[in-house]
Amino acid sequence: MQKGKVYRSTGSWYDVKLDTGSFIKARIQGKFRNLSIKTTNPVSVGDEVDLLINENNEAVIKNIHPRKNYIIRKSVNLSKEAHIIASNLDLAVLLVTVVNPITSPGFIDRFTVTAQAYNIPLLIVFNKVEIYDTKAIEKLELFENSYNKAGYETMRMSVLENLSMDTFIEKIQNKTVLVSGNSGAGKSTLINKIIPDLHLKTGEISTTHNTGKHTTTFAEMFDYNEKTQIIDTPGIKGFGLVDFDKSELSRFFPEMLQLLQDCKFHNCKHINEPGCEVLNQLSKNNFSITRHQSYLAMYQVDKDSNYRKNNYL
Repeated sequence: MQKGKVYRSTGSWYDVKLDTGSFIKARIQGKFRNLSIKTTNPVSVGDEVDLLINENNEAVIKNIHPRKNYIIRKSVNLSKEAHIIASNLDLAVLLVTVVNPITSPGFIDRFTVTAQAYNIPLLIVFNKVEIYDTKAIEKLELFENSYNKAGYETMRMSVLENLSMDTFIEKIQNKTVLVSGNSGAGKSTLINKIIPDLHLKTGEISTTHNTGKHTTTFAEMFDYNEKTQIIDTPGIKGFGLVDFDKSELSRFFPEMLQLLQDCKFHNCKHINEPGCEVLNQLSKNNFSITRHQSYLAMYQVDKDSNYRKNNYL
């Protein structure tokens, strides 16, 4: 048996970096497909695995080590299944654009909830600030205020003009970092800037829908240096929640959890309960309206579309 880390997943074959530093293509042991894992990918980028390599240098993944965390989302076409984007992360970077294309607060909040639930530190990066006009800057400041109050770190960036690139590189040192966001937010452009030799394909923004065109098909990890890995991900249009129970959803809004101690009821849902401190602060404009709206939208989703199984290895 040899140990390695999955760097690329195409659905049937996996590029694995062995502890020796060399790469090998591997397939998975058939039994993984028979486990009761409600995910479309039993093996994900970032997984640490054990492989059996025969005399013909053919590799089979025989075992997946326990994951310390992962980012998971509902599958696009299979509402009852989920897709693990990446695992064993030290930092998740969510690239957000206020214009061209517009990242919705609901998308951001679903991502923050998932990162919060799996104890993954999150950095929200507002990209393309070089094209923001006065109105866009005002919207940006509202975003910043909302997420800073919630306890999230944010930063402004212009990948094209190298604004804050040095700061960003400092923040990712010695970490396994996931870079995610809507299509067109600039993920591949950012990674190309950090690791120029990659020449990742980038796409233009659709003029019809003002959304990005998908250019990355599979998640893939790259070495920035020996101790720093960056994971590029396919552009995500929506981010469906998986593995949640409604009663615990508010715990993953840090600013909501902080106010719970001042609510009249210890199990307050922050919807219409008397003596709710969240609603009180909301009425005083001390709580983000968009964050509360996102919470309500998540809470009111059909309960059957979210489930808790705890069987993602």
